[in-house]
Amino acid sequence: MNIVLWILAGVLAFAFLAAGIMKLTQPNQKLAANPNMAWTEDFSPGMIKTIGALEVLAAVGLILPAVLGIVPVLVPLAAVGLVLLMVGAAITHARRNETRAIATNVVLIVLAGVVAWGRFGPYPIA
Repeated sequence: MNIVLWILAGVLAFAFLAAGIMKLTQPNQKLAANPNMAWTEDFSPGMIKTIGALEVLAAVGLILPAVLGIVPVLVPLAAVGLVLLMVGAAITHARRNETRAIATNVVLIVLAGVVAWGRFGPYPIA
């Protein structure tokens, strides 16, 4: 199960690092032009950059503390942070009637929840 948790953390870290960097580096007009990112029209540029920064920090928090062995409790905390971030994203998509995006959020919530459960519970990082 430890290997599964590492794989899940790696997949989540890759996905959120890419998404966060995109939000941090792309202008809001370019983000809003993407049909999957139309929600950005409802948020200020500062809020979008904040969301991107949180995604990058969570991605780093899923991997680096475990690899370096420094404060490994940050790994499940980063996973919990992603769960909360994705709950907020699902609420935003629900308000916009974007059901396909909600399904993606639910999958990410489950994956991050499994990492949080595993690392807080029976499979902590030693």
